[in-house]
Amino acid sequence: MKAISLIKHSKGALGLRFFGLGPNFRPTNGLNKLQKLLDKNAFWTKNRTIHDLKKCLANSDVIVSVWVGREIVGFGRALTDGVYRGVLWDIVIDQNHQGNGYGSLIVKNLLSSKKIKNTKKLYLMTTNKKLFYSQFDFKEVISQDLLIREI
Repeated sequence: MKAISLIKHSKGALGLRFFGLGPNFRPTNGLNKLQKLLDKNAFWTKNRTIHDLKKCLANSDVIVSVWVGREIVGFGRALTDGVYRGVLWDIVIDQNHQGNGYGSLIVKNLLSSKKIKNTKKLYLMTTNKKLFYSQFDFKEVISQDLLIREI
């Protein structure tokens, strides 16, 4: 059985962005593997370029990944002002590894991170995982509308 590793990346995930580091700070082509994980497992993360992923990671406050051996099987990130508002983004688990608790592991680590844990309101968007997120006290809000501006 391959070892499972949880990586709590530093702000901006320098090792992942510039060196493709995975478990034990070893080069694993991690950024390309992240791109494939996202492209294969979530419709909203399809076709992200390496260039854009680097910018996305550089501007993220909290980044967590789960690896089985040298393969990335889960990912999540968050942005926050550290006081009033924060948003969880891109929580993705490889379809072949769902049901193993990796999603819960990622969400728990995002929520307990130093930057997020005392933030007064946390937001997230989901298409079909409301029940999953309800175990972390996320509630559906019907009193607000989601507005989107796309470029």
